[in-house]
Amino acid sequence: MIDPLPGDIFRKGQVLNNTYEIEGVLGRGGTGEVYRASNKITGRVVALKALKRELSANADYLELMKREEEMRGIAHDAVVRYTDCSQTAEGHVYLVMDYVAGTSLSAYLDHGGISPRDLLVVAQRVAEGLVATHERKIVHRDLSPDNIILRNGRPEEAVIIDFGIAKDGNTGARTIVGNEFAGKYEYAAPEQLHGKAEPRSDLYALGASLLATFRRKIPNVGASPGEVVRHKERRLDTAGVPEPLKALIDDLTQPDPSRRPPDAAAVVKQVGAVLRPDRTGRHEGGRGARRGSRPWLAILPIAALAVIAGLWSAGLFDGLFVKSLPVEAPYTLSAGLDAQHQVTLTGFAPDADQQQAISAGFARASGLAAPKDGLALAKGEPSERWAQDIDGFFAAAAGLDEWKLEVADRSVRLTGLAPDKASRDAAVSRFNEAGKAAGYQPVVRIAAGPRTLTADQLQSAIAPLETCGPLVVQSPEGTSFALGSTVAIRGNVATGSDLDALRQALAPRLGDRDLRLDTTLLNGQLCVVQSLLPDAPQGPMTIVLGYGDKPEPNMSGKYSVGDNPVIDVLAPASIKDGYLWVAIADVTGNLFNVLPNIKRQDNALSSLGTISDGMRTIRVAYSTADGAADPAKLSFAVDNTFGRSLIIALQTDRPLFSQLRPTTESTKSFAEDLHAVIASGQVSILSTTTRLIDTRN
Repeated sequence: MIDPLPGDIFRKGQVLNNTYEIEGVLGRGGTGEVYRASNKITGRVVALKALKRELSANADYLELMKREEEMRGIAHDAVVRYTDCSQTAEGHVYLVMDYVAGTSLSAYLDHGGISPRDLLVVAQRVAEGLVATHERKIVHRDLSPDNIILRNGRPEEAVIIDFGIAKDGNTGARTIVGNEFAGKYEYAAPEQLHGKAEPRSDLYALGASLLATFRRKIPNVGASPGEVVRHKERRLDTAGVPEPLKALIDDLTQPDPSRRPPDAAAVVKQVGAVLRPDRTGRHEGGRGARRGSRPWLAILPIAALAVIAGLWSAGLFDGLFVKSLPVEAPYTLSAGLDAQHQVTLTGFAPDADQQQAISAGFARASGLAAPKDGLALAKGEPSERWAQDIDGFFAAAAGLDEWKLEVADRSVRLTGLAPDKASRDAAVSRFNEAGKAAGYQPVVRIAAGPRTLTADQLQSAIAPLETCGPLVVQSPEGTSFALGSTVAIRGNVATGSDLDALRQALAPRLGDRDLRLDTTLLNGQLCVVQSLLPDAPQGPMTIVLGYGDKPEPNMSGKYSVGDNPVIDVLAPASIKDGYLWVAIADVTGNLFNVLPNIKRQDNALSSLGTISDGMRTIRVAYSTADGAADPAKLSFAVDNTFGRSLIIALQTDRPLFSQLRPTTESTKSFAEDLHAVIASGQVSILSTTTRLIDTRN
């Protein structure tokens, strides 16, 4: 614990709600504090996270507290347990959670003393915790060394906590809280800079935390918004990190989320394979071994089985003895149809008639002829209705794209792939009914397809549902979305019902894939502009937001009344030709032409901005101090009328309009003229990018 200060929210010995007695301060931050306390009734030691009174009524901060409290249902040793959320009479909202006695990973970052192998153990343990949280659709967003505690100093007992809004200042990282973003940009994934967070964002933060701890140095990602963005676009420098830790960090911190491991469970398996001792007692760990052990999702492989046949049916003793059917236990049958339409049928039949009947039933189910000599005659303990029972199981499998049936005495198992969820549900119902009717113990594991699903197939399905500009399907890893993967769609919608329409339209097409809608609900006036924007590539420009009075980037896009937004457009320095046009449209139907304007008419890319580290940074909205010193530099402060606004940046091969536009005009007049320019073909739109900003009171 740290020394108390006069301005602390709670004091030592204070009792909250007649239950929790404050013992001391664990950490402080700009938004609140974390305390150690004991339950006077049970004696249990807990940690309390408390918000300052002025923030306890702020919807954004309360949302973060609610997000943590929702984790109460997660019971995993690698995740801190939350038990209560309450408010004092003075208005301070606080969370109650388990107190984890141990050492934070940031302590090792500051003082060293943890080995690469221990970091691998920490990685596996944290990934196990992320599996539990991600299953509940909770993304941590603020994973960092100070949010990972090694209980009793043991790497294998690492626990994920979240002291993100009450950070101990000794860690040195800067926590940012917003509606779309809450985290430390030293460890945040690149997509979080644009207000997007997904489970694989936590994997990036885990990798960055491992690297920082190994280096014993907090990452230097830059001070300005442009520097942060440029840093995140590059691979992290892992030179000197020993294998296999280096390979793991490289995988976790890929700038492109689709190139990271698909989920936390995959990381658990990957690290587990590295840490598992081989037969010689040594641990696996070379890059080659790790690469070979990557268990990224393999769905339902159907392998051909070796033919099971008795000695007698093999004819080994033909002519020496009088034939007698061998006795087989268990009495088995295995049949299948794989993705390449190759068939297998092996096992036993009690007589020639049933042998023929089973082969005929297999042909009906698969649509292909049964393999010859796949079934051997043998005695055993089959039902007298063996062939009839098997035919019922075959009928349940009919219609599946792939399937495998395994029968052993009175148990039966069906695995496979259905073309869609409806077909899967029907097959499961048929199979369970057939098994129970025949007196077998049924086990069924069927995935819902289709096996192959491309972005183009989905794009054609969502195109008729676009109400506020284009909706874009994020490209899959590889040529198709694998079963078990997540399909992400980004863009804007006009109403909440548009999201329901998207889910209903896509649900029958996805099968066993998750859907993530990275969409923003826009006002009708903003949709007028958005819907007329050309269908141009979304890069390579990036819009970065900041503040006029501090160097930190604004990752959430949220501003409070009185804030002075700073807007930069970043483009690769290699782009020298063409022109840049930037405007801001608001919900009242007004549009502000930011660049070019009457005071800053030159918008040729080659003459704009400053170049550093291969990126051109073009400031289009300045601090109020810069604006006061130079009238050509546009600056503004947020007031109560600001609302939600859309920043639009277009790269064109020639000036977008033949004449300067007025500084302020109606969205409607601008949209009509933009539509006419695009329709005429006079100007080619090379790329477009947008960014939403919003005001909170």
